[in-house]
Amino acid sequence: MAVVAFAGGAQQGFAQSSESSEAPKLRIICFGAHPDDAEYKSGGTAAMWAQQGHHVKLVSVTNGDIGHWSQAGGPLARRRTAESAEVARRLGVTSEVLDIHDGELIPTLENRRKITRLIRQWDADIVIAHRPWDYHPDHRYTGVLVQDAAYMVTVPYFCPNTPPLKKNPVFLYSSDRFQKPYPFEADIAVGIDDVFEKKVNALTALVSQTFEGGALGSADEMAEAPPESKPQLRYEWLRQRWDRRQSGEAKNYRAALIRWYGEDRADDIKYAEAFEICEYGRQPSDEEIRQLFPFFPKE
Repeated sequence: MAVVAFAGGAQQGFAQSSESSEAPKLRIICFGAHPDDAEYKSGGTAAMWAQQGHHVKLVSVTNGDIGHWSQAGGPLARRRTAESAEVARRLGVTSEVLDIHDGELIPTLENRRKITRLIRQWDADIVIAHRPWDYHPDHRYTGVLVQDAAYMVTVPYFCPNTPPLKKNPVFLYSSDRFQKPYPFEADIAVGIDDVFEKKVNALTALVSQTFEGGALGSADEMAEAPPESKPQLRYEWLRQRWDRRQSGEAKNYRAALIRWYGEDRADDIKYAEAFEICEYGRQPSDEEIRQLFPFFPKE
C-alpha cells in the first residue's frame, strides 16, 4: 500500500531539531482506523504543530477498502490512500496507510508489534488514537492496539529489532460522544480557529467520504453535494458541516479551553479539538502539557 514518506531521523525524548539547536521539535503520531479518522479528529491540531516545525504523522490502521457504497477492494484502497496523502500534504504533515482490510482489524500479537514499531520508529513524544469504546470494531481495536503499545514501546525485548523508546510517550484519546463504559473527558482542548479554513480545505481532498458518502452513502446522497466542477461551492458546503462540528467541540469542552487559555481567551475561541490523557502512558504535568502543546498561551 502506498506510503507518503517523511524524511527525518529518530531522536529520543523532546528531540532537538537538526534545523535548529534553539528549540526542541516534537514528534507526534496520530492513529485512526481508516483513511479519514485521524484527519477528522486531529487535523487542526496537527496543522498547528506542523506550522511550528514539529513533525506529525497520520496513520490509518486499515486501508479503507470497503469504505464506499459503490466501490471496494484494491482500487478503493488506493484511492483512499491517495486522498489521505493529499490531506497530509495540505496540512503540512505526513501519512501512512497500513495494508489491513477495512472491517477486519483484530488486536493480534502481529498487529501489536506493528503498532509498537511504528511508534518507536517515529520516536513519538505524543501518540493519539481512538478510545477503545466505539461503534466501529476497527475504531475499538485501533484503541486497544495503541493502548497495548503504551507499555510495550519501552520494553527492550519486545520487537527487539526496533530499538525501544527511552521515554514513554504521552498517549491521548481523540474525542467521541459515546457514554459507556464512561464518557470522553477532555483533559486538553485546542483552539483551532487559526487553522480551521486549512483543515476544511484539506478535508475536501477526502472526496470518497465527504462528497460521496463513504460506506453508508447512496446515489441520492451523492447528488446532494455540489459537483466536482464547482470547487468553491464544495468548500462552502463542507465548511458548513465542519463549522457545526468544531464549534460544537468548543462548546462542549469549554471548561478545558478555559483551563489552558484562560477565561477571556477561551471565550473568543470558536473551533476546537479535544483530547483525553490515557492513564497507561506517561502522565504529564501541566508544565509538560504546555511544552507538548506549545501554541497554548504562556501562564
